[in-house]
Amino acid sequence: MQDWVEVMGLVLKAEPIGEYDKRVVILTRERGKISAFARGARRQNSKFLAAASPFVFGTFRLLEGKNSWYVQEIAVSSYFEPLRTDFEGACYGMYFLELCDFCTRENNDEKEVLKLLYQSLRALTCPSLDRKLVRAVFEIKLVVVNGEFPGIPTQGYENDTLYAIGFIETTPVERLYTFTVSDSVLAQLAKAASEYRQNALPGRFKSLEVLESL
Repeated sequence: MQDWVEVMGLVLKAEPIGEYDKRVVILTRERGKISAFARGARRQNSKFLAAASPFVFGTFRLLEGKNSWYVQEIAVSSYFEPLRTDFEGACYGMYFLELCDFCTRENNDEKEVLKLLYQSLRALTCPSLDRKLVRAVFEIKLVVVNGEFPGIPTQGYENDTLYAIGFIETTPVERLYTFTVSDSVLAQLAKAASEYRQNALPGRFKSLEVLESL
């Protein structure tokens, strides 16, 4: 007898497989990162045509086959539609997805990463938040959540920047995006975030190259 599994998660990426199928990578609350096949998802009349796509957050009903997972149902809670119609927002969002794909694993406890990703995508859709600040906060907090945070710098930064880094380190994800900073502090925060990310999560990210070309 085949077993169903229901998970809550967010699609990190989707790629075509064969003529009509898709392979999706989902960051889930229950089982970490999962790769699954959505059969027929590229057909025009498929129920998965829109749902088996990056940024989709919801509940996924999966069937475990002999060697793979298969998507059976998707109950979408959010498509993060504003990011799909805003090129800059989409570039930031795709970078966040790619970073999370890089640092998460199957069968790991990735609840905090999923929570951070969800809240950060929401922050990208908020007109009152500077996306450069959202990116810096996301990069620093991801390093913290991933257990790679080396500590607050001891020199080279303004006190306000050090305070902001400490706030990001210790504040629950739900309350992360509740502050603003001056332009000078934002520049320093972005520099620190980039250094944290490069040291803790080294890699070449295509989405970052696109983002930094804007």
